[in-house]
Order: sequence, then structure tokens, then C-alpha cells
Amino acid sequence: MVLHIPVLQKEVLQYLDPKPNENFVDCTIDGGGHALSILEKIKPNGRILGIDLDEEIIRGLEIKKQELNTNNLILVPGNYVNLKEIVEKINFRPISGILLDLGMSSRQLEESGRGFSFQKNEPLDMRYSKIRGKITAADILNNFTEHEIENILREYGEERFSRKIAREIISAKEIRPLETTFQLVEIIKKAVPGRCQKGKLHFATRTFQALRIAVNSELDNLKKVLPQAIEVLAPGGRIVIISFHSLEDRIVKKFFREKGQNLKILTKKPVGASSEETKSNPRSRSAKLRAALRAT
Repeated sequence: MVLHIPVLQKEVLQYLDPKPNENFVDCTIDGGGHALSILEKIKPNGRILGIDLDEEIIRGLEIKKQELNTNNLILVPGNYVNLKEIVEKINFRPISGILLDLGMSSRQLEESGRGFSFQKNEPLDMRYSKIRGKITAADILNNFTEHEIENILREYGEERFSRKIAREIISAKEIRPLETTFQLVEIIKKAVPGRCQKGKLHFATRTFQALRIAVNSELDNLKKVLPQAIEVLAPGGRIVIISFHSLEDRIVKKFFREKGQNLKILTKKPVGASSEETKSNPRSRSAKLRAALRAT
């Protein structure tokens, strides 16, 4: 099993500032790295509510919970967009802090078999949850119009060759349905000029990002959960959000500014990973942390 290394762990603890007997919510618990470090700080009676859309992740953590022999970790399979509903259903209050780590896990990239990575030949699925997910990446590529696909690539991937890629996708699917990641990579390669295929960023990165965001409604869900998070936080409670691309960071930055009367922003600028962390965990290079405190 691929080990998921939590990014900015020291900074998360610094800004959440967990203390004994406080309660926290990890909206994207993933491998539990952040949650378990918080759990150590809130002993003996503090609790962590861990939410994740990926049922396989929750099953793995249930085993970990049994190994730790703790009842202070509460695990819920579900979408963080339903945060308020989940909190109310299990009466999880008061909440001293909320964490949203919006990054993908190494396990999802390496082991899920759902087509998140362009480096493996897998079905074009890209759903975080096969149970709750409505459409797959293949559904989008095979059924959406050229204009709709172009918009997804441009808006969610900020892909400058979105029109050419969309046109190649439409041409390719007329010959045979698009089903695998390697099929898609070859299509993108035809559309992107050769001179643009040699940079540090792989030429398929933005397209895969855009499709993943569209499949899982990531940006819409982020916009919906932020007001819920502030609502369920206790006065003086803290929210920490780690984003991995500019679209997410803009949404968080805008929300924090708009809620100025209700929030005290703790990070004037986004906090990034140290040079030491980026060397040991390259995926942390793009991480940006923003934190705020709910006014009393």
C-alpha cells in the first residue's frame, strides 16, 4: 500500500492549535496523517470526526482505529459538502477546528485504478466514490459536446490548448469510444504542439485535472462547504484549508475576505511548504495553506 504523506503537518498543527479535550473535524481525512497527529494533542477526551468520500479510505481507517483501540476517532463515509448535516446527525459539537486538505492522496493516484494518473493505463473513471459519483470522465468525453468539453478544460484546467484538445477528443470518439487514460494521453499529444510537450509540467496534467474536478464537482463543493464550516465552528474555532491549485486558492481567499466581520484571517498570504519538506515530499510544492478564526 502506498503511504500517503500529509503535507504541511507542522503548519496544520500550528494554525489549528489543538488542545486537550477539544473536538476537530477533518473533512478529507484520507490516510489519517493529519487527524492522528491532532488526536495526540487533544487527549484524553477530545474527538476527531473524519469524513471522506472514498469508501475504501474509510474502510482502511476503521482497521487503523481498531489497532489504536480508540473511540475518539469517528469515521463517516460521505461528501464534505454535507458537513452541517453530518455534524447535526451525530451531534458532534462543540467544534474547535476544521481542516480541509483538498489534495489527492498518493493511494488514489497509485492504487485506486480509477484513471487519476496519466502514467498508468486505467479506465477513465476519476470518481472519488463509485457509489456516490454520478458521472465518469469517460461519460464526459464520450457524451458531452465539443463546446462543453472545451469549457471544462479551459475553466477547470486553465488549459490554453483546450479548443484543439476538445476537437481531437470529438474526432477520436467518432472512431471508437474513449475508455482508457492512455487513449486520452495520445489524443492530447496530437493537440498540443511539440514545443509545449517538453516542459516540467506534463502536457496531459491540466486536462486530467480539469476532468477530475468536473467529475467530482470539486469547486462547487468547496464553495458550498465553506459557509457551513463557519456556521458549525464554535466561536473562537479555527479553519485551515490546504489547496493545490490556483482555482481552489482563489475561492478560499475570496470567501475569507467576504466574511471579514465573522472571521479573523490568520494568514495574510498563503503558507507554503518548507524547502526541506518539498525535497522529501515533492507533491507539497504546490500546497497553499490559509487559516482563519471565527470571531466570538
